Amino acid sequence: MNALVATNRNFKLAARLLGLDSKLEKSLLIPFREIKVECTIPKDDGTLASYVGFRVQHDNARGPMKGGIRYHPEVDPDEVNALAQLMTWKTAVANIPYGGAKGGIGCNPTELSRSELERLTRVFTQKIHDLIGVHTDVPAPDMGTGPQTMAWILDEYSKFHSYSPAIVTGKPVDLGGSLGRDAATGRGVLFATEALLNEHGKSVSGQRFVIQGFGNVGSWAAQLISENGGKVVAVSDITGAIKNSNGIDIPALLKHMNETRGVKGFHGGNPIDAKSILVEDCDVLIPAALGGVINRENANEIKAKYIIEAANHPTDPDADEVRLVLSNTIMSMALFLPYLFLQILSKKGVAILPDIYANSGGVTVSYFEWVQNIQGFMWDEEKVNNELRTYMTKGFKAIKEMCKTHDCNLRMGAFTLGVNRVARATVLRGWEA
Repeated sequence: MNALVATNRNFKLAARLLGLDSKLEKSLLIPFREIKVECTIPKDDGTLASYVGFRVQHDNARGPMKGGIRYHPEVDPDEVNALAQLMTWKTAVANIPYGGAKGGIGCNPTELSRSELERLTRVFTQKIHDLIGVHTDVPAPDMGTGPQTMAWILDEYSKFHSYSPAIVTGKPVDLGGSLGRDAATGRGVLFATEALLNEHGKSVSGQRFVIQGFGNVGSWAAQLISENGGKVVAVSDITGAIKNSNGIDIPALLKHMNETRGVKGFHGGNPIDAKSILVEDCDVLIPAALGGVINRENANEIKAKYIIEAANHPTDPDADEVRLVLSNTIMSMALFLPYLFLQILSKKGVAILPDIYANSGGVTVSYFEWVQNIQGFMWDEEKVNNELRTYMTKGFKAIKEMCKTHDCNLRMGAFTLGVNRVARATVLRGWEA
């Protein structure tokens, strides 16, 4: 299912659970601003090339808009819209004072030289500099971008608005980036996993983990889970997949990754079909790569008891299906039974920790970076990590309260929490339609 359709559906179900007025519901769904710009740059060979850049600013009721910028050949306006909206609910779930945004440029960064990427980034910044700002919209890295990209944006933006380190997060530490930011999303996944397992009387130690995707998020999650006594039995990336029922030596795998740029060929595990990674026997499954990988075709074969959504939209709604069931026995068809969530995975007893909470560690530490930049006072890494644990723990407790209030699963608990916080801010500011 299209990411925008899935996000809209989750929002509408949450709005219905909350009993939101239809006008307020509509105003929350419509983006604040959609930006589309043409970016023309000279290539290294002297020819000109044009690329299309996007920035969708979804909502700013709770604070400046926040979201990543991705460089990818298939940057899709609908996906950018969905991710911008998702950031609105995610920042609200994390209870940090931001709204949601997302952006990107339709390009293949692997086919561009460093100088071409720099020129493209600077031109894109020139096109949108008057629409972003420290208290307006704060970009961050995403797929195909990183600290260097943020450094270029910071420098180009500062040419127009003076030195403004808080204009972007995910910067190099030498330019005001936060300690702990690189590991933040993976560490947040660890804290989220701990919260869910503790709810069920378990701990990370002794649990068997499968991690699909071994980029920044997956590799950090694996490393931290291993350090806390968890047993990572299978991992995959774009080069292949490996399995070791006795537990993979994660430090050795990370060393292999640094040397070869992939898990393929690692001798500490047996190669397996990458397509089978999601259905390997384990206690906890962590999809940390692409969206829609858990779907109707494989949902019945998943053996994990817990799924931690480290990626955006890894579970297709066909696998995690939510239907509102009308009562035909009480008074009239206009009355509803309690909201019944009929899901392929939940029928199997699988608990799913949704992406808008599970992978919010990155944006939370981005908020810490922004705060440090504004204050001009940097924190040590221990403080960053302790604050992140506090936010993740409070976030899980708040989600569970919404689950009890609305008799719903964790996904709807998170969505009702996020949507309710944004709706309250919107009404209090007098912005409702």
